[in-house]
Amino acid sequence: MWPGPEHNAERSVETTLTRLRAIDGGSIAEQPSRLTLEDLYRMHRMRLVRLALLLVDEPATAEDVVQEAFTGLHRHWSNLRDGAAAVGYLRTAVVNGSRSVLRRRKTARDYTPPHAVNARSAESLAMLTAEHQAVVQALSQLPPRQREVLVLRYYGGLSEAEIADAAGISKGTVKSTASRALDALQKIMAGPA
Repeated sequence: MWPGPEHNAERSVETTLTRLRAIDGGSIAEQPSRLTLEDLYRMHRMRLVRLALLLVDEPATAEDVVQEAFTGLHRHWSNLRDGAAAVGYLRTAVVNGSRSVLRRRKTARDYTPPHAVNARSAESLAMLTAEHQAVVQALSQLPPRQREVLVLRYYGGLSEAEIADAAGISKGTVKSTASRALDALQKIMAGPA
């Protein structure tokens, strides 16, 4: 049950995902100007895995999505403009890869009986309080696009323009999606009336 009317969904999401970002060591976009692919991998892999995990809810799948993003970056490394472009490419590739995973899951569920969802590993949320864990749980119940926007905003620390670019949607869609997502999250966390 939601702790009380003085809390709102946006504050809870922001606090929880900002806490995760702090645990991970800062924003996904932070890096020195000249990096090798190995540097990028070492600096950004775990943050990108957590980003993917918040979108797809399975650690192994999240790691696969990030590995595919780095593989794609390796294929296009010679065409890269700068380090900031590499991080943007990786973030967009992780969001798109996560979407693809979710589409495949939906297709698979349409053709086979639903199966029990794997529970989160004990260590994946061990650093969070019960209230923060409830927020992460509620996030997993949102539609994929709403979850993407909130995760990119509060975990990724991205601006509306950066979210629009990473998700391939307009800034207006980012705003309206975030608003709907926060409303839905508040209802989920309030529980049955």
